[in-house]
Amino acid sequence: MITRRHFLNTAAATAGLAATSVNAQGYLIPEQQLPRIVRIDRDYAPGEIHVEPGNFKLYFMFSPGMAMEYSVGIGRAGLYESGDFIIQVKKEWPSWTPTPEMIERDPGSYLQYEDGMEGGINNPLGARALYLFKGNRDTFLRIHGTNAPRTIGSAVSNGCVRLVNSHISDLYNRVPLNTRAVLH
Repeated sequence: MITRRHFLNTAAATAGLAATSVNAQGYLIPEQQLPRIVRIDRDYAPGEIHVEPGNFKLYFMFSPGMAMEYSVGIGRAGLYESGDFIIQVKKEWPSWTPTPEMIERDPGSYLQYEDGMEGGINNPLGARALYLFKGNRDTFLRIHGTNAPRTIGSAVSNGCVRLVNSHISDLYNRVPLNTRAVLH
């Protein structure tokens, strides 16, 4: 349950987040893409993440009808996978390895990384990653940062949900393991 004090502290922290997000990675993030606390009229439970691909938004629910809203990029046509997932792993500056399907689709871009890439600013998973599981099976879907902030608000990824690095860092700090994440 979210107390009034927690809510007000979160609002204050968010004000600071918005200020630091304005110039992430040298890119001026449009004001409408900055995180904010919103009222929503969906029947989403507190403590859950919900991604609405049609409006490129991710909601982390504080209480019934109150959420932190983040702008996201999603999987391009044919690669976005809706479903009900659990976050079983969280990583800071995660390493990345393209899936065999990614390499098959675009060997020119991905074959060079078939043995993986260490975490860091040039890594496609960005600053933080939340790993989506079904049961005990890793789906290889992630909610993660990006080193390409201009892609927020579009469908360009290989299936994952991406946020600006400062925004995923904020979400990462809010979300405990075993959080339900629904990709609508």
